[in-house]
Amino acid sequence: MEFSDQLHRKIFISKTPCRIVSLVPSQTELLVELGLEASIVGVTKFCVHPEHLRKEKNIVGGTKQVKVDRIRDLNPDIILCNKEENTKEMVTELEAIAPAWVSDIKGIEDCLNMIQCFGELFSVEIRANKLVSKIKTEHNLFVDAVKHIPELKVAYLIWKDPYMAAGNDTFINTLLALNKFQNIFTDKDERYPEVSVEQLKAADIILLSSEPYPFRQKHIDELFQALGNKKILLVDGEYFSWYGSRLQYAFEYFKSLQKTIH
Repeated sequence: MEFSDQLHRKIFISKTPCRIVSLVPSQTELLVELGLEASIVGVTKFCVHPEHLRKEKNIVGGTKQVKVDRIRDLNPDIILCNKEENTKEMVTELEAIAPAWVSDIKGIEDCLNMIQCFGELFSVEIRANKLVSKIKTEHNLFVDAVKHIPELKVAYLIWKDPYMAAGNDTFINTLLALNKFQNIFTDKDERYPEVSVEQLKAADIILLSSEPYPFRQKHIDELFQALGNKKILLVDGEYFSWYGSRLQYAFEYFKSLQKTIH
């Protein structure tokens, strides 16, 4: 059977894969949502949802560096990757072991397409279509709920020392825009630009993500001292950056965030 991944690469599989290695945390969570937990044989150390998974599955490394020999020993039928999280060199090396399906997520439509692709790849179309329908419904309800909310200029920080922000052409930026947040760093060439405290002064509100850097209250205090009277909030980075099944719950989180801000 022939399939295309989200980089428009052709992959060929002879039967429905029943041994899956997933190198992307949000996609691992999606597999479980689609009823495929028993088929997962390998995950990364960052695949933290559901919590029990890392205790029961083989850990093959991180997202940037994996233990190729360990993956080979697992004899997977397919390896799931992502353009942003996994390197091109890694994908090339892994393709010598099994077909590698690579996602490329910039917006919600990409996410929905990935879910439907998984439905076809793993013969769970009914579950996939049901999940897509739920996400679409929640998305539409949220868009309607915020349509009269005024836009705010926002900086979304993902790292410290140096400060780094989510920029243009990112899934985070898509969800910021959905929340009526005007990202002040979309004019940068980098997708995750390094930024200064001085540049943060242009924002009405600064959002500190819980991941990949674990921002805490003390970091709010540090920025508040540097910036003065500026609204700074901690936000759950998983709802802003995990595509897949987590998106079905993200919109309720966004509603509560909007109430906090407005």
